[in-house]
This record gives sequence, C-alpha cells and structure tokens, in this order.
Amino acid sequence: MAIPVSIVVPCRNEAENILPLIKGIVQSMSVIGQFEIIVVDDASDDGMAGLLDEELKTRAELRVLRHDRPGGQSAAIHSGVVAASHDLICTLDGDGQNPPEELARLVAPFFLADAATLGLVAGQRVGRKDTLARRLASLLANTLRSFVLRDGTRDTGCGLKCFRREVFLTLPYFDHMHRYLPALFARDGWRIAHVDVSHRPRSAGRSHYSNLQRGIVGIFDLMGVAWLLRRSKKTRATEVDRTAAAVAGGKP
Repeated sequence: MAIPVSIVVPCRNEAENILPLIKGIVQSMSVIGQFEIIVVDDASDDGMAGLLDEELKTRAELRVLRHDRPGGQSAAIHSGVVAASHDLICTLDGDGQNPPEELARLVAPFFLADAATLGLVAGQRVGRKDTLARRLASLLANTLRSFVLRDGTRDTGCGLKCFRREVFLTLPYFDHMHRYLPALFARDGWRIAHVDVSHRPRSAGRSHYSNLQRGIVGIFDLMGVAWLLRRSKKTRATEVDRTAAAVAGGKP
C-alpha cells in the first residue's frame, strides 16, 4: 500500500462490540499496509471508555478521542477525520455490523490508474441482517434520497466508506452529513465509486436510532442537501505555472 490509511470508528455505548471490532480491523489491515485506528467515543456511559483505556496500553496503532457530550455519528466522524494523521480515511460503524474484512476493497480503487479524480468509495450493503422494518424504512429513505439528489448511490447509510481527508474537510459540515457524502463529494466535482459489501447481524447492544426518528430528521436533511446542491459553485481554480506564463508572454 503506497498510501497509509486512517480508520475512523464512530461509536457510542458499544462496550460489548468495540474490542472484537478493533481486533478485526488490525487483522484485516496488517496484511495491507500502514494504518491507524481512531475510535471516537461519543460520550459513552456503558463502560466502553475503560475498555478502550486498557486497549491503548497494548495497541500502538490505536488512538481514542472522547466527546464530552453526545454529538451523534456525523460529529464523531468529523472529529476523527480532523485528528487523522493520514490522507486517506476509511470509516465503519462501531456496532460490528460492518465487517472490517471489507476495508481492503474500499481502499483498492485509490490505487488504480484513474484514481486522481476519485474522491469517495462508498460501500453498499448486500444481504442486510437488520429487521424487516428497518430494511423497509431504509429502502424508502434511499429511494426518496436518490430521486431528489440523483447521487447514484443505492445505500448511502452504509458505514463503510473510504475518502480523501482534504476533500472531506472542505465539505459543509452539518448533523447527519455522513448520510449524504456521495452527493456532497459529487457536488464538488469528485468521482464516486461503489463497492458491494457484506453485512453482519448485531451481536450485542442496540441501535441508538428509531425508524421514526430517522425519518423525521431525514426529511429536513434532504431538503437542506438539495438546496446545497443547487447553490454549489460551478468552477474550480488552478494556479498558473510561472514558467509557462513567462514563455507565453514572450519572456526569456
């Protein structure tokens, strides 16, 4: 791997899941190249903080950020990306449902010949292991989002993503922005790639969101992102090379 990777894991109250997930990330990434793991603890109160403190003593590749109050998944991802040491970022959820074995498939497109225009690789879950109600709610939300934003993404809610750090930090930040990354990257002229990824059932803990909560918040978010896309800039500036300018101007 020519480019080191920062793995950002946003999580809250995942004491039963976080250590097996860290172990899985280490096993998956160790055969690929240089990496760091940044776990962003979104003010957990289930004992996860103590487990992470112990893990820090033996995991040189592990870093832990801790929010002083719950901020949500987008806030946790943003904190992790800001703190990251490397230019390429991978994200996955802290509940263990995103298999860390899929990380290599997200990174791989950035090493192809046409990677210069690639901004984001988005995982798209196949064979989801969620409840029927949650799958139906996700299908409805994804269908509506795709119709409004035309982002070409089947499953924007998948936590498995890989993207350029410097591009992410130029995007407008708002709560729940992580669900709209394909549209936001494309808004600024970056190419998006999609990779089908597997999905695991939740082995412990519970989701922190209800379908109703996601739906109500999602309507307002969708309206805001649609406005951002309509108001996006249409140009990109490039600096003029001094030598080329001098030649064009007839100067020696």
